[in-house]
Amino acid sequence: MKSKVYFASIRALSDHESTTSKIRRLFDAAGFASLFAPREKTAVKLHFGELGNDGFISPVYVRQVVEKIRECGGLPFLTDTNTLYLGSRSNAVEHATTAILHGFDYAVTGAPVIIADGLDGKNVARVAIGKKHFERVAIAGDIQAADSMMVLSHFKGHIASGFGGALKNLGMGCAPPEGKRAQHNARPFTIYERCTGCGKCVRVCPMDAIVVIERSSIDRNLCIGCFECMHACPEQAIDIDWETEIPQFMERMAEYAYGAVKDKPGKVAYMNFLIRITPDCDCFPFSDAPIVPDIGLLASDDPVAIDAASFDLVNQQIGFTDSLLSSHHATGEDKFTGVHVHTDGYHQVRYAEKIGMGYRSYELVKI
Repeated sequence: MKSKVYFASIRALSDHESTTSKIRRLFDAAGFASLFAPREKTAVKLHFGELGNDGFISPVYVRQVVEKIRECGGLPFLTDTNTLYLGSRSNAVEHATTAILHGFDYAVTGAPVIIADGLDGKNVARVAIGKKHFERVAIAGDIQAADSMMVLSHFKGHIASGFGGALKNLGMGCAPPEGKRAQHNARPFTIYERCTGCGKCVRVCPMDAIVVIERSSIDRNLCIGCFECMHACPEQAIDIDWETEIPQFMERMAEYAYGAVKDKPGKVAYMNFLIRITPDCDCFPFSDAPIVPDIGLLASDDPVAIDAASFDLVNQQIGFTDSLLSSHHATGEDKFTGVHVHTDGYHQVRYAEKIGMGYRSYELVKI
């Protein structure tokens, strides 16, 4: 079976082809109006970006979706969940403040911001899924309570999942801190012969799980698997078990994605933004240069198909040589393994299809 994925190119030669107008046209073409009913509380799930990051979806684009949901009579609210690591989004006060500083206030978007797992990430609903890794998953209470959901995802790279799209936005993004911890089964370790004892990993660890006595040592019981130390290490002296732990991480994430939408059959829509496709996620307090040109926008009611199509469209591009992309620059080559060489990001798509979230086969419908 093939799912339909609607596509609008980023190219525009007149005001009738603006990005904002294409968002509205995609909403209509994908039939999203039939998913949202009057008086329904609709969660618009997105990422507000860590302070210092500017790769997140523009709030101007988000407003177009909000207005289309309001035309359906719905009651949209912008939402995300608190982070597991310490940063500008680890509690609802700082998280909402960050959202406003990045332009996600009512005056711009036309919708309120509600952090779905509450002040300190304790507003949690338990959802039974009965899958390989989890019998039950912890989903943010206000996402679970919403009648419907619009999932807006900035498609980009990620050190552990290869790439982040709709599935990651659901799995990691709809989970409170305890759910994020449950998914992060991978724990880094120090390659002692490479370590110089510089201590940069200690300074970025949010859990004080690392000490340096000549060489760094990571306490796996305290570690939450955020991988900040791996990014900070100048000697590439910190690594993880890519072959066994990372595929399990992606499967756990996909099972959480399943739990996030399980009780909303026929009430969830997806848009992926293939714009400024950075090598790493918007959780970083900075945004690196994109690895490929801007491509366009996708819409579907199938999270597996929209991520599969996004993956293919990125790989059809010629990669930028003056970016973090170190290989696989040619058309058809996997750009995400060109950045994060050990990670097969497509594993999350295959597993999500296996557990019944959607179909990898798709028909790309250009508007």
